[in-house]
Amino acid sequence: MERSARTQIARFLAALIALLLISSGTWAQKKQKNKPPDDNTPMPAIPLPVADQIDNDIGEMLGAFQVGNIEVMHKHYAENATWVRGTYEPLLVGWPNYLAVYQQQRANFQGMQLIRRNTTIFNHGDMAWAAYQWEFLSVVEGKPFNARGHTTLVLMKVGDNWLIVHNHTSQICQATPWQPLQQPGLQAQPPGQAPPSTAPPKP
Repeated sequence: MERSARTQIARFLAALIALLLISSGTWAQKKQKNKPPDDNTPMPAIPLPVADQIDNDIGEMLGAFQVGNIEVMHKHYAENATWVRGTYEPLLVGWPNYLAVYQQQRANFQGMQLIRRNTTIFNHGDMAWAAYQWEFLSVVEGKPFNARGHTTLVLMKVGDNWLIVHNHTSQICQATPWQPLQQPGLQAQPPGQAPPSTAPPKP
C-alpha cells in the first residue's frame, strides 16, 4: 500500500514536470515568434531644413578650404561652377581652373584661418543663395596677414545635395584718396596707400 502510494506520487511528479517543460517550451516559442526580427539597417536621418543643410555645407567647405582638403571642397562645388575674381580678370569657369589658382595662392600662406559671420540664406525651389562676411588670418613671409570681405554663393540642388554653382568673393580694401584725372603736361600726384598686393584665395 505504501509502495503503491509512492509510485502514484512519483508518477504525479513526473507528469507535473513534463507538463511544466512543455509549457515553458511553448511559451519560449511564442516569445520567439512575437520578438521582432533583428534589423541592422540604420534609422533614416531626420531631414534638416534647407537653410540648416546649406549652412552646414558651407561650414564643411570652408573648413576644407582652410586645411587644403581638395576632395571635400570639390564635393560642394559643381564641376562647371564660376568664380568672380577680385583682380579685374574674367570669370574663372570650372573646378579645374579654380583649383589651379587656389593651390597657387595657397602656397603664399603659412596656415589659414577663416572666420565666417552673419550668414544669411535664401531658398527658392531648387535654387538658393547665401551671403556672409569673413575675416581671413594667416602669415606671409613670417608676418601676420589679415583681410576682410564678403561672399555670395549661388547654389543648385542636385539630387539630395546642394552644390555651389557661383562664388562671388570680394575683399574689402582700404580706401585710397581720390585722385583727379591727370592732365597732359602735369606731373602725377603721388598715389595714396595701395591695398595689399597679396590676396587670399577665394573660398
